Amino acid sequence: MTTQMTLDSNTQTTPRHDACLDFIHNLSFESLPDTVIQQAKICLLDLLGVAAAGQSTRLSRIMSGFVQSQYPGDIPLLFEGATASACGSALYGAMLIDSVDAHDGQVLTKGHVGVTVLPALLSQICANPVDGKELLTTLVMGYEIATRAGIALHATADDYHTSGAWNGLAAAAVVARLRGLDGEKTWEAIGSAEFYGPRSQMMRCIDYPTMVKDGSGWGALAGVSCALMAEHGFTGAPAITISDEKVADIWGDLGERWYILEQYFKAYPVCRWAQPAVEAVRQIRSEHAVNPDDIAEIHIHTFHQGARLHVKHPDTTEQAQYSLPFSVASALIDGVVTAEAVAETADGLGDSRRQALSGKVITHEVEEYDALFPAERWAHARIVLNDGTELTSEPCIARGNPENPLTEDEIISKFHTLAGPYVADTRRQTIAELSMNLQTLDSDEIVAYLALLKD
Repeated sequence: MTTQMTLDSNTQTTPRHDACLDFIHNLSFESLPDTVIQQAKICLLDLLGVAAAGQSTRLSRIMSGFVQSQYPGDIPLLFEGATASACGSALYGAMLIDSVDAHDGQVLTKGHVGVTVLPALLSQICANPVDGKELLTTLVMGYEIATRAGIALHATADDYHTSGAWNGLAAAAVVARLRGLDGEKTWEAIGSAEFYGPRSQMMRCIDYPTMVKDGSGWGALAGVSCALMAEHGFTGAPAITISDEKVADIWGDLGERWYILEQYFKAYPVCRWAQPAVEAVRQIRSEHAVNPDDIAEIHIHTFHQGARLHVKHPDTTEQAQYSLPFSVASALIDGVVTAEAVAETADGLGDSRRQALSGKVITHEVEEYDALFPAERWAHARIVLNDGTELTSEPCIARGNPENPLTEDEIISKFHTLAGPYVADTRRQTIAELSMNLQTLDSDEIVAYLALLKD
């Protein structure tokens, strides 16, 4: 569905304002490069795998009960077998994906896009189906709006806010497009979403890892709510992450530079800042066949934000996901970091071997690595064995960046690994196949596809 913009004569507009509204409402599938379409399908499938894995978390169970009681409605909740309102389903979907820290992100935003864009999109098309081409086009549009809003906020704000502070603008844009809001109401919706978005401090949830996570659930709730309010005439303050002249260059290449191609995909379900260190110890492990029982000390040399992931003996999934020491210990034991390793189970957080090895990690902040952040995140490791032998890695970055990508097959495999324990084989295979061929599905086939995501 697309709509032509009609702006009230009293609305103050700029070429950038008009270009943004035109992009939101009139972007077409036919204008998307093939690489962008393929990336959108990969983003979608990756998010669905993370959402399925989120069913194992206490956070998801808490949020499911909360939205069913406080936001009742008939929109299905992702992989839950229950329903809520459009606002409730968006809040739940984003919290569900955020509950397993394995979803995509973008380095310049220092945060996450798809976690909010997809739930906002699903909150609308479950009741008003679109075809596969429109689904993908709207998804791409959301990624482009959110990424630019995130970069703009970081360029103008004094402190580091969570993703919900900016990805809610895209949620509002997605709902505005799918509900056919005119240009004036769309602008009000985006402005309200920016105003009400959670300007929560990211480093607080790094220093004290709990279920507050990255704020994306509340970004989704704000964005969807504000679009629905704007539909009824609610007015909002201008979205300065779009209209401020200081960020004009960020929006100048809208529709030309595709930021969806610049997302990263996580190889492991832990904070991105820990993953260069994970790669560093994996390099040593593969080259020297290190027995974890022979390790006396693990020295990780990384950037400031990575060193802030300080919890050595996590008690909860959230603490484990934001723990560089525990991530490193799990990688040394298993060769990778799995969702099971950070789960609140006997084989995960209850494994005394993981906890003991995590306690041997010592982090060091490296000035040269600090200077490269956030565009680049680096770490290297030095392992000291009980006999005094020292093993040192090369400097490492996380796998899954655009310059160091996971292959399409690896991302599809990741989907099956994450969703495998919670989604039956045949159904999971169907979801993967349909997701990777979404542009061929008509609206009736999309209804059948969405039914696979209900429970």
